[in-house]
Amino acid sequence: MEKNMGSLDRTIRVIVGLLLISLVFVGPQTAWGWIGVVPLITAALGNCPAYTLLGIKTCRK
Repeated sequence: MEKNMGSLDRTIRVIVGLLLISLVFVGPQTAWGWIGVVPLITAALGNCPAYTLLGIKTCRK
């Protein structure tokens, strides 16, 4: 898989993912917070399937 996300995009996804996962333990404590795993995985891989479909690249190449 080719990387299509830049470092700023990846950083924002990690922060958003961690915030969503924290909702499982604090706040409303619902299972919806586990959706934060998705941005964490895409940030770790450096590839977003939605970006691929839309032809978007935020990385410098």
